[in-house]
Amino acid sequence: MSHEFELAREWFLSGRRVDMGELAESRSISRATLHRRVGSRDRLLGEILWSLSSASIARLLPSCAGRGASGVADFVSGYVRVANESPPFRDFLRREPERALRLLTTRASVCQQRTTAALESLLAAEVAAERLVAPLPVPDLAYLLVRIGESFVYTDVITGDAPDAEKAHAAVTALLT
Repeated sequence: MSHEFELAREWFLSGRRVDMGELAESRSISRATLHRRVGSRDRLLGEILWSLSSASIARLLPSCAGRGASGVADFVSGYVRVANESPPFRDFLRREPERALRLLTTRASVCQQRTTAALESLLAAEVAAERLVAPLPVPDLAYLLVRIGESFVYTDVITGDAPDAEKAHAAVTALLT
């Protein structure tokens, strides 16, 4: 990872807005050089968000694998809980809700694509081991479960209700059992 990425990630984690002009200035480089190194601000933020998400996934997967529908529900709700309990993430969501939703919930999102792929791997393993009967093709099911999780992370931005990992758990359990 580049020094620019690491600094931007530090800023994000401290609740500071990641401003490309300030980031370039702090590294004594031009904005054009910064853009060549890290891409656009959206790309940089997407990669920062993914770095946090991938760490959560790595912590969650070992305890969820091998448990069928229950493990999958625990994975989705655990992911929702981690996001909901992350002050830097919640700060970003409050500060830039439209950008956060675009970066996290669209099919073009690196976070959504990679999270869906991780969940697809978990589902495929559970189906192959006959611990889970998938009600949809595994890629579609993975996408749907990610969308369910997203619904309970961004609830406050979308409807004004409080985010709720337990509702995500109940929804996933209902779909898979």
